[in-house]
Amino acid sequence: MDKKNALRAGALAAGTTLMMLLMSSPALALTRDDGDDPGPGLSVIQTLGLFVGLPLLLFLVITGLVMVLDKSKDRKPRASQDVDVKAKVDAKA
Repeated sequence: MDKKNALRAGALAAGTTLMMLLMSSPALALTRDDGDDPGPGLSVIQTLGLFVGLPLLLFLVITGLVMVLDKSKDRKPRASQDVDVKAKVDAKA
């Protein structure tokens, strides 16, 4: 009985996926809408600058501001200051 349910679920998922692919045809994207006025395309350098360089620069600026404006004085981890490390002596030795 499990095989029949799995087959039915697989057929339903495949059918749904096929219908979604057929309904969202990319050929409809070629038809321009009223008032649609696309601008010139971006070059490779402009695309990399816009989608890679600009976010990287923004990340670095935010990181720098956080580091500069941080008011805490103590930079050492607190856990390492409180740990007292002593060698254990083996009773059997």
